[in-house]
Amino acid sequence: MDAQLSEARPRDREATRERILRAARTLFGEQGYERVTVRMIAAAADANIALVGRYFGSKAGLFGAVLDGEPTIRDLFGGDRESLPRRLAEYAAERMEHPPESPILRTLERSAGDPEIQAVARERLITALLDPLEEQLGGPDAHARARMATAVFLGIGALRRRLGPEKPGPADVDRLTAVFEACLR
Repeated sequence: MDAQLSEARPRDREATRERILRAARTLFGEQGYERVTVRMIAAAADANIALVGRYFGSKAGLFGAVLDGEPTIRDLFGGDRESLPRRLAEYAAERMEHPPESPILRTLERSAGDPEIQAVARERLITALLDPLEEQLGGPDAHARARMATAVFLGIGALRRRLGPEKPGPADVDRLTAVFEACLR
């Protein structure tokens, strides 16, 4: 019987961890990082507040775990290198008009300056964009070239947040393609 109990506990832990993640994803997406407390997440997950710390270390750690489940743009890096600037331009043009569909990624955009999650935001930027782009580019100065292209993405997001969305035209995509070509050369 003890073996049955020890087998049940890991599943209970995993189920509790998943409930906490789901509750956090919902609350962060609805209310933003700053407004959500660990107590709120634990209550929504029907879990002891101490388990949030045990499983995720902190609220910022939990936010990082939630981010791990969000979409990335890695798919853009899967094709040939020659068409990469155009793929990046088309994606960036789409972001000029539409924010990310994920409420968690929108929360990250809004809260990236929060001291609690700056390290989480930095790590997400590195693992979801910089590293895969650098790997795709390869060759001399790949890191510097990836940073330049990432700066363009960040600028587009910042502009959209401050001035509002704007529908880009075909000429804008051509311009962005030229910008990405210059960054990635």
